[in-house]
Amino acid sequence: MPTETTLRPPLTVLSEDEVMFRDAVREFAEGEIRPLVKAMENAARYDDALIPKLFEMGLMGIDVPEQYGGTGGTFFQSVLAVEEISRVDAAVGVLVDAQNTLFNSAVRKWGTDAQKQAFLSRTATDTVGAYALSEAGSGSDAFALACRAQPKGDGWVLDGQKLWITSAAEAGLFLLFATVDPKRGYKGITAFVVDRDDPGFRVGKREDKLGIRASSTCELILEGCELPAGRVIGEIGKGYKIAIETLNEGRIGIGAQMVGVGRAALDAAIGYSTEREQFGKKIAEFQGLRFQLAECATRLEASRLLVYNAARLRDAGEPFTREAAMAKLYASEAAEHIASTAVEVYGGYGYTREYPVERYYRDCKIGKIYEGTSNMQLHTIAKLILGD
Repeated sequence: MPTETTLRPPLTVLSEDEVMFRDAVREFAEGEIRPLVKAMENAARYDDALIPKLFEMGLMGIDVPEQYGGTGGTFFQSVLAVEEISRVDAAVGVLVDAQNTLFNSAVRKWGTDAQKQAFLSRTATDTVGAYALSEAGSGSDAFALACRAQPKGDGWVLDGQKLWITSAAEAGLFLLFATVDPKRGYKGITAFVVDRDDPGFRVGKREDKLGIRASSTCELILEGCELPAGRVIGEIGKGYKIAIETLNEGRIGIGAQMVGVGRAALDAAIGYSTEREQFGKKIAEFQGLRFQLAECATRLEASRLLVYNAARLRDAGEPFTREAAMAKLYASEAAEHIASTAVEVYGGYGYTREYPVERYYRDCKIGKIYEGTSNMQLHTIAKLILGD
């Protein structure tokens, strides 16, 4: 029989440090983000004062080592932060997510000590980082890159265009993927760090989106953008490995974002159902609606378990690719179902912008699209379970 000392805690039971961290993020989200949500949604911009506050809270460098100005936390804490912030505003949630699980994670794992000092010391303290992989002709086929990097002296010259880049309007540093030799296919892909002030680089059109409207999504244009040799992250021609492994982590973060949105939608539906009266009683007393809420709660809990498990595996150094794909796939589908149900619970009110559930419905749709569509997650899961 196992003893108390050999039993492992349940996935959703947090350590004392994790509880303190989660509660601090929750308090910050309620106090500093929620009052700004409607204005940011309408303006399709972050409030100017918000991003500095995110840095002050240490939320932009959660698992960056303290020597580079980060908080020295864990990947799991990043997931907790994304969930709590996304419960209030998914647009801010994706800003924190992309910063921690994509840019910071890639540089921390693949960068040299000098690169970590140069780049992480900025993204942990005052500079937004962005992840630039997608192009017009390389969405799900992520490695069909046209962006070209050619050697020039000791450095490189980059030419091309990137599309759909999250946080591009706010970012000062970009982890950007380009090919050094198109004939080599994915084996020519190399990762570079581009500074916003580099000559030949500029941020282009900003997309007008359905959801997460405060989050910027822009094109990047590189025209003879010259970079020194020290801007290559990892090995030349091994950028595909960095991209794949980083996206696997990012998918856990997107799963956490969807858990946060799902929580918000379910909380709203439960609250409204216990207030709204029809036929002389609260609508929460009708069995049909009660069963809908119960199903939503079950899907939300399953999503959280998948996300937490994948994050714990990542922190433990165990394989997590399959679990990350499952977490993103299920959590995004669950959030869409829960948000849709919430709109229906509110009835006609739910279809108006007076209440938040229509925003949750719009915000969660992106979960099935970015950082790998649901079909790509199914492809990954199938490949791993069938041993292809």
